[in-house]
Amino acid sequence: MRVFTYLLMAFLILCAISVSLSKNLLNSILIYMSFSLIMSIIWVILESPDLAITEAAVGAGVTSLLFFVTLKKIHAISGKESGDEQEKD
Repeated sequence: MRVFTYLLMAFLILCAISVSLSKNLLNSILIYMSFSLIMSIIWVILESPDLAITEAAVGAGVTSLLFFVTLKKIHAISGKESGDEQEKD
């Protein structure tokens, strides 16, 4: 179990570094979601299921949804695929 915990901690550090270095906003949100899910697993290991549920719901769920809506509002992501735009031309 100790090795699994160390592996999760390594993934947390990897997620933190990669979200800092990511240039794409959408990728940053997805990495943030995985960080929150890994953190909720760590809360379960630490025997805090209430914090795990809160982290999964708020961290990976609500906050990520708000980030997606914000990116959509500022037109940082589009609803159309780039292949759809090429077919029009």
